[in-house]
Amino acid sequence: MKAIFLTGFMGAGKTTIGKLLGEYLQLPVIDTDEQIEKKMGQSIPKIFAEKGEAFFRKIESQCLQQMPTKDVIITTGGGIVIKDENRQWMKENGIVIFLDCDLDVLYERIQQDSNRPLANKKTKPEIIHLFQQRERFYKEADFQIVTSYLTPNEVVWKIVDCLKAQQLGKNS
Repeated sequence: MKAIFLTGFMGAGKTTIGKLLGEYLQLPVIDTDEQIEKKMGQSIPKIFAEKGEAFFRKIESQCLQQMPTKDVIITTGGGIVIKDENRQWMKENGIVIFLDCDLDVLYERIQQDSNRPLANKKTKPEIIHLFQQRERFYKEADFQIVTSYLTPNEVVWKIVDCLKAQQLGKNS
């Protein structure tokens, strides 16, 4: 099976859903942000503070392109989609699933999270603006699943349904 890339804005549930989906499909789960932290020996907020977003995005792209492309679930950082090369690489090497979430729900989840350097202590309009800048990129995914009012298990079932439908489409 091709790699499954979970994309979406911060707080959409990529990490939680990735872990559950990995258990269900019995596939390993790799988180791009965790890989970056291991490679750099620093937290994401520290990388942003010391080296800036442009440096982080460069490392993020390098990390993405070192990911396996078969039999794996990859949870991505919320901003990975802003670079054309990342979106193209994911589409060519896997199945991209956009976990979409209501902006009110996202804001409640992320507003005070110090591990999210682009959201920490931002106003709701600022968070909405950041989401709107990325939304068209998220929507280039193969599948879009609205997660706002679903349980994590319900989201996993929807993903599994999408994967089955794609397999049926290929076998037709």
